[in-house]
Order: sequence, then structure tokens, then C-alpha cells
Amino acid sequence: MSTEKKDILRLILLRLVIVTSLVVSAVIIQFSTSVFLPLSPFYYVVISFYLLSFVYLVLYIWGKNLPLQVSFQIFFDLLLITALVYISGGVQGSFFFLYIFVIISASYVISKRAAYLTAALSAILYGFLVDGMYFGLIPYYSQEETIEISLGLVNYNIFMAWGAFFLVAFFMNFLADSLRKTRDQLMMAQKELEIKNRLATAGEVSAQLAHEVRNPLAAISGSVQVLKDELGLKGEQRELMDIIVSESRRVSHSIEQFLNLASPGKKTFSTINLTEILKETLTLLQSSGEMDGNVQIKGNYSSKNIQYFGNNNQFKQLFWNILRNALKAMPSGGSLAIDFEKIKKDEIQLKFADSGIGMAEDKRERIFEPFYSGFDNGQGLGMAVVRKIVDDYKGKVRVDSEPDKGTEITITLPLRKA
Repeated sequence: MSTEKKDILRLILLRLVIVTSLVVSAVIIQFSTSVFLPLSPFYYVVISFYLLSFVYLVLYIWGKNLPLQVSFQIFFDLLLITALVYISGGVQGSFFFLYIFVIISASYVISKRAAYLTAALSAILYGFLVDGMYFGLIPYYSQEETIEISLGLVNYNIFMAWGAFFLVAFFMNFLADSLRKTRDQLMMAQKELEIKNRLATAGEVSAQLAHEVRNPLAAISGSVQVLKDELGLKGEQRELMDIIVSESRRVSHSIEQFLNLASPGKKTFSTINLTEILKETLTLLQSSGEMDGNVQIKGNYSSKNIQYFGNNNQFKQLFWNILRNALKAMPSGGSLAIDFEKIKKDEIQLKFADSGIGMAEDKRERIFEPFYSGFDNGQGLGMAVVRKIVDDYKGKVRVDSEPDKGTEITITLPLRKA
């Protein structure tokens, strides 16, 4: 997991809140009882916490090597907490609970592995300190704190602290994973909502545009074809007429895309054969010249007989857009694998995998946005139409792609009853 800058700021603010709470608690307890840890060294450690917080804040604003910064922050916090445990009497003190906050911070800000490493380092520091004080390797800060305590009780406290450290690391990792998954799902839901809002906007625009342009365009195209035949034009003039007709057809196709995006009309559903529709679409692409011999079509689609209750025209449009995108992604040729499967009793899966140029993650995330295209001559409507058709059937579409490694589009559709 990458260390996020905002999480480091939260960590700095959290440690300030905890240290300030300790100072307030120390002052209150000192005035209410005469038996307490020596305040002078306690305040020295607290001042060290504040000074380091200032340093961390400066480094945070600088914004360089943030993962390294947070690692050093956690390490020095463990050392300062160990110092607090030492001056409070070691095993007799109660400051060992502060290790838990550092373990939680490591899990949330860095990673699960960092949480376990922090728990292990906390256990080593605490165990070394307590055993060292018991066996006389480390002198008590104040000889007045020295009391007789059994080795069994020392080991009991050490193992209890160790168990607490690793249990906190385990449960915090579990909670952190749940939080990260929830956050990722929320981000995906927000992206889905944005796409649907754009689809809705595009639908409204398409309905208006189609009514305004479609009929005049058909009249222009028809008139040009009549004039071309009647005038008997040759050479450059005939080529210009052909350009007008072909461009009119291209604009007409764009309008059809808009209409499919808007889907204002009522769809007629019947039992259709997806395999036959796909074969028809492939034939149309071959006859139009968009698919030449450099592209090899393979897969199990030709041997499958997938019956589905849906609209014939919708699936023609769906296959057309996916196949054309795959062909555009393979300008120098390649292979396109098409596989149809019934993955469950009530689901079918349509998979299209090309060996084309692929796409980076940022482009893959925007592939279903209306008017966004990864191709120079694209209009950004094809995959938006595909997404809308899949949504109409309560299905799911997944895109897996890497640059220079091709693209795989997987569509999962629930079976519908006639």
C-alpha cells in the first residue's frame, strides 16, 4: 500500500493529541497525589515529542520521501515511549500501552507487515528494558522505585504486553483491510455514478441532436447519390461526390450511436442466438473492409449455441462496437479471441481478448465515459453504448488491459426468462 500524505498528517496530529493528553493527565495526577513518576524527566521526553512533531510537520510540508519519514517517525516514537516506560519504573509503570498507538498507526498508514514489525520491535524494546532492569543490567531511574518482584511476575507482564501488541496488530490489520476495501468500493461507486450521470446527459443531448440532424442528413445523402448517377460525373468530381456520401454515412453512424445511447424507444425482446448475431457482425466488418486478413479470429464462439432472451439490435450494436475497438487497437494485425461460456445455470459470459496496443490504467478507468476515446479518430461513444446495453440487462463488464499486451473485455449477463 502506498503511504498517503493525508494519513501522515493525521499521524502527526494524533501523536500531538496523545502527548497533550498525557501532559494534562500528569498535571492533574501530580496535584491529586504525591506518589508519581519524576516530572522533570517526564517533561523532557514530552518536549522531545513536541520538537519531533515540529520536525515531522516541516518534513511533511516539504513532501519528500514520505514513506521513509513515517518509518523514522514510528521508530523514534517507540524509543521515546520506551524512555517513558523506563522513567516510570519499567514493569511497575503503565506507559507500555502507548506502544499500541504506534502499532495502530503503522497498520493504518504503512501496511500490515509494518504493523507486525512494529509490534515485534515494541516487544523487543519492552522485554529488553524490563529484563535488563530486573537483572540489574539497566539501573532503575530512581532507587526509590526499586522493589522486590518475582521473575515469574516479570515474565508474566512481559508476555501479557507481547500478546497485547500482536493482538492489536492482528485486529488492526483486519480493520484496516476492511476500511481500505470500503474506501475503494466508495471510490468505485462514485466513478460509477459519474459515468451514469454523463450517460444520462449524453442521452438527452443525443435525442435532441438526432431529431435535428437525422432527416436533413438523409436528404442530403440521397440527393447527392441521385446527382452523382444522373450527371455522369467522372474523375475528381465523382470522387468528391463519393466523399460526401461516405462522410454522410459516417455522420449517420454517429447519430445511430447517439440514439443507442439515449434508447428513447421501446425495445422488443425475443429469444435470440448470440453466436449467429456475432457471426453476422463479423461478416459485416469483413464486407466493409474494416477487418482484413491480418487479423486472426479465434475462440470457441463458433462451436457454441448461446440462446438469450433480448433485443437483436442491441446485441448487434454491442458486438459491433467491441469488435471495431479491437480492430482499431490492432492496426498492424493480430489475433482476437472470442469465447462464449455458460459459467452458471443463470449466467453467461462473453469474452473478447485482442493482442493490440492495450492501454494504461488511466485510460482504462475512463473507457466508458461518453465522448472519451483512446483513438485519434474515435468519437468516444462506442464503449459508452456497450456499457449502457450491459446495464440494461443488469450485467457486468470488466476491462483488463496493459500497454502493448492487449485488452480483454469480459461481459457477464444474467439469463433472462422469456
